[in-house]
Amino acid sequence: MEKVNGIGGVFFRARDPKALSAWYEKHLGVNHYDPVPWKQREGYTVFAPFAEDTDYFGRAGQQWMINFRVDDLAALIAQLNAAGITVETRAEWDSEVGKFARIHDPEGNPVELWQPNQ
Repeated sequence: MEKVNGIGGVFFRARDPKALSAWYEKHLGVNHYDPVPWKQREGYTVFAPFAEDTDYFGRAGQQWMINFRVDDLAALIAQLNAAGITVETRAEWDSEVGKFARIHDPEGNPVELWQPNQ
């Protein structure tokens, strides 16, 4: 059976796409596709639909949340805090699969950061 081999893009609506793209590039290193798309490093990708009444994403109308893998969550948290970005952590988010934190982009979309256990 033929299967997909990765995520080719994440597309979503934004009030100000240009400004939001610049924010993701500046703070998370994820560039838009100009001149070439961001290339992620090979690794695990979780694809998991949640129950429609979950509160895990935050506000009730939120239909999606992206999760980025990171090498050093503590260092990234310090970098984001230095840039004035609020980072949320909770002890219950850390588990046998790794450590987690959450930020929100300028348009209020939740962004999860994950440092997998090796």
